[in-house]
Amino acid sequence: MGSGTPVPAPRYWLSAGWVMAASGWSANQFSALLGSYRSELGLTTATTTALFGIYVLGLIPGLLLGGPLADRRGRRPIVFLALGSSALATCLLMIGPAASAFLWPGRFLTGIGAGALLSAGSAWIKELSSPPHGTAPNPGVAARRSGLFLSAGFATGGLAASLIAQWAPHPMVTAYIPHLILSAIAALSAARAPESSPAHPGKASAAPAPGARREQRASAAEFRRLVAPVAPWVFVAPAVAFATLPGLVDADLEGWQTVYAGVITAVTPGAGIIVAPFARSLAARHRIATGAIGLAAVALGMLIAALAAAQAQPVVALIASMVLGAGYGLCVAYGLTEVAALAPAHRLARLTSYFWTLAYLGFLAPYVITLCTGFLSPPIILVGAAVLAVITLVVIAYRGTRQAHAH
Repeated sequence: MGSGTPVPAPRYWLSAGWVMAASGWSANQFSALLGSYRSELGLTTATTTALFGIYVLGLIPGLLLGGPLADRRGRRPIVFLALGSSALATCLLMIGPAASAFLWPGRFLTGIGAGALLSAGSAWIKELSSPPHGTAPNPGVAARRSGLFLSAGFATGGLAASLIAQWAPHPMVTAYIPHLILSAIAALSAARAPESSPAHPGKASAAPAPGARREQRASAAEFRRLVAPVAPWVFVAPAVAFATLPGLVDADLEGWQTVYAGVITAVTPGAGIIVAPFARSLAARHRIATGAIGLAAVALGMLIAALAAAQAQPVVALIASMVLGAGYGLCVAYGLTEVAALAPAHRLARLTSYFWTLAYLGFLAPYVITLCTGFLSPPIILVGAAVLAVITLVVIAYRGTRQAHAH
C-alpha cells in the first residue's frame, strides 16, 4: 500500500477452528446429562451407558467415509455437511424427553457428524495453518490446533449443559440449545475460510507413482507401530472420567450430581488444553516423548481413579479427572503431530480419520467397565486399565528407541 507496513496474514485456521469446537461440544453435552436421564426419564445405567457408546458406532463410519471423501471432494463441503448433520442430531436429542426412542438415532447421528467433522476439519485446519494459507512454524503446531479447538468444545459443552440442566426449565431440551447456536456461528465463521485440499474438488487424485506408493506403505507401517497403540488411550481417559467416575463417587452429592458431572467434563479436557505448551516442549526433545508421558499420565490417573472409587471420594475423583485430562491432551497432541508428519498431502484427511477412529474406540471403555463389574469391582478394573496403559508405554518406548537407533 506504499506505507511499508506488512499486511498480517489472514487467520483462516481460526475461522475454521470453530467447527471442531462444535464437534467437541456435541459429543460432550450428552455426557453431562447422563444423571438427568437416569433420574428424570428412569433410564437404567446400562441404557445410558449404551447411549453413550452408540455415539462411537456412528462416529466410525463418519470418520472412515469423511476422511477419504474430504481428500477427493475437498474439505469445505464435507465439513458443512457434517455440521448440518450434527445440528440435526441435537434436534433429535431434544425430542428425547417426549419420546425416548429418538435418543438412539440422535446419538448415532451425533457420531456420524462428529466423525466427518474430525477427519475433514482436522485436515482443513492443519492446511489452513500452513503455507500458503497460514504461517505455522512447523506441521506439528499446525496439526495440534485442531486438538485444542476440540478440547475447548469438550470442556465448555459439558459444563454448559450441566449448569442448564441444574437450574433451567426443561433441562433435557434447553441444555441442547447452545450447541445449535454454536453450530450456526461455526458455519458463518467457516464460510470465510477457503478450500485447502491439494486435490481438485470433485475429482479423485491421480494414481500415485511407484515411489509415492512405497512412501505410503512406509507411512502406514510407522502409523501402525507408533501411533495406533496410543490412539485408543486418547479417549479412554476422558470417557472414564465423564461416564464412569461420577456414578462411583457422587452418592453423597444429593441434588448436585449433574453439576458435579459437568465440572468433571470441563476439568478433564481443560487439563488437556493446559498441557499443550508442555506437549510442544516434549515433541521438540524426542519423537515419542509426548506419547510416552501422556500414557504415564493416563496410568497415574487410573490409579487415582481407583482410589477415588474405593473410598467414594468426589474430590479425589476430580484430581483423577485432571490427571486423565492431561494424559488425553498429551496423547492427542502426539497422535496429530505424528499423522501430520507421516501423511502425504493428498492422504492427510484419510490418515487423520484412521487416527480418530482408533482414538474414539476409547469411548467404549465405560461400557466395557460396566460389563466387567459383574465379576470385578470398579477399583480393580481401573487398576487393570492402568497396567494396560503402562504396557502400551513400554511397547511404544521400545519401538521408538529401536527406530531412533536404526536411523
